[in-house]
Amino acid sequence: MLLIDENISEIEIWRLREWRITVRVIGEEIAEKSISDENILAILHRLKRPTFFTKDRDFYKPALCHPAYALVYMDVPEHEGQVAGYIRRFLRHPEFDATAKRLGKVIHVHVASVKFWKAGTRTTNVVKW
Repeated sequence: MLLIDENISEIEIWRLREWRITVRVIGEEIAEKSISDENILAILHRLKRPTFFTKDRDFYKPALCHPAYALVYMDVPEHEGQVAGYIRRFLRHPEFDATAKRLGKVIHVHVASVKFWKAGTRTTNVVKW
């Protein structure tokens, strides 16, 4: 399941759906608006193998690694379509193109590269686009 934080615009969500990428939105389809970060983590534990996309840097911490979900911090320009484009690009990357490859990771998507931590390690991994 792909979850999108409410801090990602409706235009980006619309674009993902236009590309036939099925996403659910925190604050609309799951939970209530303005839910706290701690409550989002609790929701992720209840869902089946979610990948959560957010623009909130607070989710990019190695302590948040958990084998039941993936956290993806989108650190890309907010020009129309950019966030959706990078989400699609990320989902097609050979290192992250399956749910099983993403689970247990806290990921930082940037224009130049993708950095991530894996559950059980403290080493930052870097993958080039």
